[in-house]
Amino acid sequence: MIKINVAVIVGPTASGKTELSVKLAKYFDGEIVSADSMQIYKDMNIATAKPTVLEQQGIKHHLMDFLDPKDSFSVAEYCTLAHKVIKDISSRNKLPIVVGGTGLYVDSLLNNITFTEIKSDEKLRGDLYKLYEGKGVDYLLAMIKEFDQESYLRLSEQKNIKRIIRCIEVFETTGKTQTQLNEESHRFESPYNTVKIGLKSKDREFLYDRINRRVDMMIDTGLLDEARKFLSSKTSVTSVQAIGYKELALYFDGVMPLEECIGKIKMNTRRYAKRQLTWFLRDESIIWMNIDELSKYEIYNQSIDLIKRNFYNG
Repeated sequence: MIKINVAVIVGPTASGKTELSVKLAKYFDGEIVSADSMQIYKDMNIATAKPTVLEQQGIKHHLMDFLDPKDSFSVAEYCTLAHKVIKDISSRNKLPIVVGGTGLYVDSLLNNITFTEIKSDEKLRGDLYKLYEGKGVDYLLAMIKEFDQESYLRLSEQKNIKRIIRCIEVFETTGKTQTQLNEESHRFESPYNTVKIGLKSKDREFLYDRINRRVDMMIDTGLLDEARKFLSSKTSVTSVQAIGYKELALYFDGVMPLEECIGKIKMNTRRYAKRQLTWFLRDESIIWMNIDELSKYEIYNQSIDLIKRNFYNG
């Protein structure tokens, strides 16, 4: 199999992925493939830190700003579109550069995960949520332990109720465990040669300060108006989870003062960044660069060297 060269830029929010990827796209005549589960939605611009036309600097960005917020979107759908886009970019002798902080999108795409179509059982899901409300998360985890020990251990750490309920729903619907389906999904080799560059900070407070300043800038550039307009429209369960909207809803409803809501946006963004780092740090193939130890110029030059060495024989 002749594999396609793909550069990858990952890391937590506010680490500088967009700026670096645009510079690299200019240098290597590349195009950017977004791997952000919220930037796919139209009109969700400020809250998702979607790069502006000015920030894109004429570089083509794919899989961004194309979906109505009322529509749901799965990782399987993302991978189908992204595979086509990468193939097209490469066919035009340009370098595909995958950029984003949604780890599930990045891993599923680059590892060529195949997805089994599993229809949702709304009644079963509703019943499981009622069980959760009545008996708690540990009760559902005990159910999973009976049929899928590996998923039980993984989900016990995360305690993400949405994933716990989905795990039970998958087993009840298909007769197969999530672990079995995960193993089956890795049947095909990846069609890509990749160089994965990760941006993070050695001092966590350095990144947190960047996040706080970014949120302040979002407020200054119109986040309140965007959130008010967004929350007044009918949206999907997925899109409404964007950080920045749900916190400001408390202000619009008169439940909480504005400054307190802004504080919650900053706190939730910092927590999200921590989850992103936890996900990406598991991948030993990522080459990390600390934004609090290296200048932008040094990170740019080292990234160029890495890509040249791996794709262009130095």
